[in-house]
Amino acid sequence: MNLAKYIDHTLLKPDATFEHIKTLCEEAKTYQFYSVCVNPMWVKTAKQMLRGSDVKVCTVIGFPLGAATLETKVFETKNALENGADEIDMVMNIGAFKSGNKEYVQREIESIVKEAASRQAVVKVIIETGLLSDDEIKQACLLVERAQADFIKTSTGFLADGVKLEQIELIKSVAGGRLGIKASGGIRNAGFAKKLIQAGATRLGSSRSVALVQAEEA
Repeated sequence: MNLAKYIDHTLLKPDATFEHIKTLCEEAKTYQFYSVCVNPMWVKTAKQMLRGSDVKVCTVIGFPLGAATLETKVFETKNALENGADEIDMVMNIGAFKSGNKEYVQREIESIVKEAASRQAVVKVIIETGLLSDDEIKQACLLVERAQADFIKTSTGFLADGVKLEQIELIKSVAGGRLGIKASGGIRNAGFAKKLIQAGATRLGSSRSVALVQAEEA
């Protein structure tokens, strides 16, 4: 298992500097991670730093709360794509979802998927599993599938609860084979990372990526 090829090498801290982003991109090239995942401000910078490599640039939309308006998220997406983003990790409107307003949430995702399609960009929808019951996770999976996004992503990583193995198994049982599954939040060692992949994760989001692959190589 080449763990590096599953990993979105992630730096979303609010105090990330230019030098931090530079290091992130250099590490991504060295270890051949699938992508770097950065806040929208750094998309253009990361794209320039990664020019000539196979590493993609991923960014986050409506992050980390998901509570921005649909129009704001669409603008964020368009701007990110113009700056060179290859992949969009959007936070669904969790408050609207839990209020039962599934139609709004689906329309929001569809709007971003449509925007991303103009640049052949991948869309991952963060459903924040730590805030959802198992039944709500199932409902969210079906909603994301109907909206024709590419991936379900478990978490922002900003909650105390990281991804759990049983959540990946649940998502796979509902949407496996039809949607990619990105596990994120609290992936602290290579053993757990491999278990997540074996359970159905097709991508991993981690800020500890270098330590994960070094442990795998040891």
